[in-house]
Amino acid sequence: MIATRKSERDAGEPRILLLIPFCGQNIAATERIHGRAVLQCRPLGRAADVPPTIHRMIAMSQEVHLQTTPEEIAHSFDEAPPAADISNYAFEDWVTLAIFWVMTACVFLQFFTRYVLNNSYAWTEEIATNCLIGVVFLGSVMCVRVSRHIQVDVLYHYLPRAVARGMAIFVDLVRIGFFAYACWLMWRYVAIVANERMVTVNLPRNIVFYTVMAGFVLMLVRSIQVFIANQRRGYSVLEKPEEFQKIEG
Repeated sequence: MIATRKSERDAGEPRILLLIPFCGQNIAATERIHGRAVLQCRPLGRAADVPPTIHRMIAMSQEVHLQTTPEEIAHSFDEAPPAADISNYAFEDWVTLAIFWVMTACVFLQFFTRYVLNNSYAWTEEIATNCLIGVVFLGSVMCVRVSRHIQVDVLYHYLPRAVARGMAIFVDLVRIGFFAYACWLMWRYVAIVANERMVTVNLPRNIVFYTVMAGFVLMLVRSIQVFIANQRRGYSVLEKPEEFQKIEG
């Protein structure tokens, strides 16, 4: 009930003033002078006369909290869940998901054989590592498609629109050039290590390298598509990041 307590000295006498909110209509002032309590009620008056703390406590006292019945809780589970929308996912997303679950199975198998059977399968670590490489580079394709890679856009908020648009176009072109160059480098690298084999499994290592190259090729294709889409809409994620918060693909 006590909203505010403050000490005063009036004519050399100690005085404690207690302000109590009463149904949001009155403020009850209780003064203790020489051990005697005097209760006075007065209207709120102007808002400036009432401390902010009193306003907050009066507002809290007027809140209405309805008790939820068990029947209402039970009926809340009867509501149909929203329909899942998978139209925003592309082919590379499903491939990445499949590789991720293969990696998860290998890690679980390694843990089980090492700590339960005390006889770990050595090949599980190498397969899980190679799957992680595929998840990283194929997952990056999705980040390019939905413009989710790390980017610094604070400068674009302080530049004129024409300058920001020109810089965004330049960034898109540099990104396309980078992915094209990375594809060429991976093609050369795969040609050099084409005959290497895995250590614990008798499989060619170029499976992993071709997966990385496929990731760069898809990133190149997606970056070109993003560039065309940015040109059509007239802005990119660097200029208006808030417009891309709800875009999944």
